[in-house]
Order: sequence, then structure tokens, then C-alpha cells
Amino acid sequence: MSHPILTHRELLLRHGIVYDDGAAWTAKHDRWLLQQHLVTAASRAAFDAEYETVLQIKARRDRLDRAIEQLAADSEFTPVVRRLGCLRGVSTLTAFALAVEIGDWDRFTGNSIGSFVGLVPSEFSSGQSRVQGPITKTGNGHARRLLVESAWHHRPRYHVGAVMHGRWEQASAVARARGDLGNRRLHDRWVRFIERRKRPTIANVAVARELAGWCWSLAVMND
Repeated sequence: MSHPILTHRELLLRHGIVYDDGAAWTAKHDRWLLQQHLVTAASRAAFDAEYETVLQIKARRDRLDRAIEQLAADSEFTPVVRRLGCLRGVSTLTAFALAVEIGDWDRFTGNSIGSFVGLVPSEFSSGQSRVQGPITKTGNGHARRLLVESAWHHRPRYHVGAVMHGRWEQASAVARARGDLGNRRLHDRWVRFIERRKRPTIANVAVARELAGWCWSLAVMND
């Protein structure tokens, strides 16, 4: 999906048209796109062709998402998916992907799961000195990317909205309570990083590492 969107964006940029009113590819952004005026017929034809391509790809993605959600609702991974969904940023699709990628969560502990997904800092030792470097990025890269993306959701103020309530209704009371505690702790971690003026990307990786531990605690839970 990246190629047609990039081409679409470049076409608008060439005409000095820039969207700066929120996230892209929302309903609001879509309305804005349709209101843009391109001077030449050739530019408008190119715009329409790219826009149609994007819509087709989005429709295909949505069909795949719905198919995966159906699998997640009736599979061996369903109990884990519903418990993981008690955490902010862990949608049904993300939870299902993590459940499939990790497989047997009992192989790990709350600490070792971070190593498996490559979210622990690398270390360089020499004599008495010990220096930590960037994260190792070893292990399961897909699971690591999912956790890093989910961690960003814990930065805004914690609020239990309709979507979260809907996911909580599918989980046990114990899982809901655990998820709520995790959400509060992870947001508090973000607040502390912001107060310390920690670089956001570095802070988010640290939150993702802790999020992996919370996911583990929910995955191995007995409802």
C-alpha cells in the first residue's frame, strides 16, 4: 500500500498542496482530498487514478482484516487474544499476530520475553566497565514491531473508551483488572520519561519492552 500512497502524496506536493490537519487516511483526510483542485486535466487524471488505486488496496486490506478477525474469534488462540486485548494498543489483529508469533508463552518469563523479541539493550563490557547500547533487535522481528507500535498508544492520557470496553467484555474479570493495571502503569512510565525529557523513540522502546512483560502475564493467566 505504500507505493500508491507515496505517489499520490508526491503528486499533491508538486502542486504545493499539503495536508496538515491531523492524521492521514482518515474520513476527514479523505474529504480533504476530494476537495483539492488540480489545474490541468492530466494532473487530475493522474490524481484520480492513484486515488482509485488506494481505495482498491484499502478495500483489500479491510477484507483481509475481517478474515483475520474471524479466525481470531474461533481458534486455539482465542482465549489469549481476548486477554491481550485488555491492553491499550493491542487490537484483535495485533493480539492474534502476537499469539501466533509467540506460540508457547510458557517458555518465557516476564523478563525473558523482552529478549525473545529483541527489545533489551545490547551490552559492551571491558574490564570493570559495562556500557549499554541500542536494543539487540534479535529474535522475532514481527512481534517486536507490533509491540513498538502498540507502545505509542500508552503515551496519551489513559481513558477507557467504548472500544476498550468492548474488548474487556470479551475477557474475564481477572484479565480486565490486569489489563487496567497494565495500562495505568505503562502510561505512568511514559509520563516519567516525558518529565525526564527522554527522547520519544527511546522512551517508546522501553515502554514496549515493559508492554511485552504485561502481554506475557496476560497470556499465561488462568481465567
